[in-house]
Amino acid sequence: MHLRALAVLALAGAPILSAHATDGYFPHGFGLKAKGMGGAAVGMSEDAFAGINNPAAAATAGNRLEAGIDVFKPSRGVERTGPAAPLNASVDSGSNTFLVPEFGYNQQVNDHIGVNVTVYGNGGMNTDYKGGQINCGMGPANVLCGNGQLGVDLMQLIVAPTVGYKINDMHSVGVSPLLVFQQFKAFGLQAFSPMSQDASALTNNGYAHSSGVGVRIGYLGKFGDNVTLGATYSPKISMGKFDKYKGLFAGSGSFDIPENYTIGGTFRVTPKALVALDYQRINYGGVSSISNPSTNMAPLGSSGGPGFGWKSINVWKLGVQWEAMSGLTLRAGINKSDNPVQARDVSFNIIAPGVITTHYTLGATYAVSPKMEVTFAYAHAKENKVTGASMFNSMMPAGAPPILETIRMHQNSFGVQVGWKF
Repeated sequence: MHLRALAVLALAGAPILSAHATDGYFPHGFGLKAKGMGGAAVGMSEDAFAGINNPAAAATAGNRLEAGIDVFKPSRGVERTGPAAPLNASVDSGSNTFLVPEFGYNQQVNDHIGVNVTVYGNGGMNTDYKGGQINCGMGPANVLCGNGQLGVDLMQLIVAPTVGYKINDMHSVGVSPLLVFQQFKAFGLQAFSPMSQDASALTNNGYAHSSGVGVRIGYLGKFGDNVTLGATYSPKISMGKFDKYKGLFAGSGSFDIPENYTIGGTFRVTPKALVALDYQRINYGGVSSISNPSTNMAPLGSSGGPGFGWKSINVWKLGVQWEAMSGLTLRAGINKSDNPVQARDVSFNIIAPGVITTHYTLGATYAVSPKMEVTFAYAHAKENKVTGASMFNSMMPAGAPPILETIRMHQNSFGVQVGWKF
């Protein structure tokens, strides 16, 4: 009951959770120590974020609490060029500053068992384009020919109670039930009404909510004094449907959380320096509302209806950590991922331009006292673009030059986290 109450309170503040520095729409890392190292964390147990980074770390992280917040600033936009001048536009999304909180608590029960609770935003998408940029034949319209503003707001919140068990001094395992809450709204998509199985459940219906239960399992092992390896796995989480948007998402409002797994480790290269390397797989392709091609010739909302066309992606996370002096630890990292968005689906992804592929990160932790530390992290995701043929080409006469659309994004974030040991 207490965990659910915590989630409800977090959902009440959901506008601050609706976007993240992203690999697709998953954050590039969890906890500011990991974020400063490009997200690499599956082989580490230096904070209380075991519920997401590696459940097995709960057995070795000790007694500690972390609370932090990221100031996230994404820049998203779309440009359309072609022979139909009234349709051409260059528009940037508004709502470009978000506060993203995280919380973790770890308690050592005995020499073998540790318990943990982690509360985090698993991911989000947010766009907000002003209306009136183009004329689709019936007066001013937004860039997808709808009325008024255009965009979406998706937030996924997870509460992860965790138990970690130390098998022996070298190996630990852990499990985290995942209590998932998500909300979504879409607006300005009226032009898609003829394509929908239920135009009344397509757009401008306010926030819809759903919940689900999943699991993450983890392993953490030491191999000598200098190598620690870790692995986690979370199967696809079946979520309740967004009934208010059963005319938009394939499967009558279905929006599940994709299967994902991570393997990696840390490698101590000197007494004061280590390198962390993680490989993550996010199987967006296993969720039809995310992965169905936008070119599918079926009604929006049907089981085979159009989606965003996202493909599954590989993510590589590389970080370094250096104990520069007593009480001061410095970090840096890089995060490289595939781009889930394909040129074929550029029109649908105007509202979800998850095209980022590279993050550069910096971080530091300063020990204020033996029991208190402050961590900082900065991330920059350089701009990436995808250009493809617009869906409006189907309205053009044969032989006309193509209408092209380009979606783009870049991101910056800066976060502060306070940690207590007890």
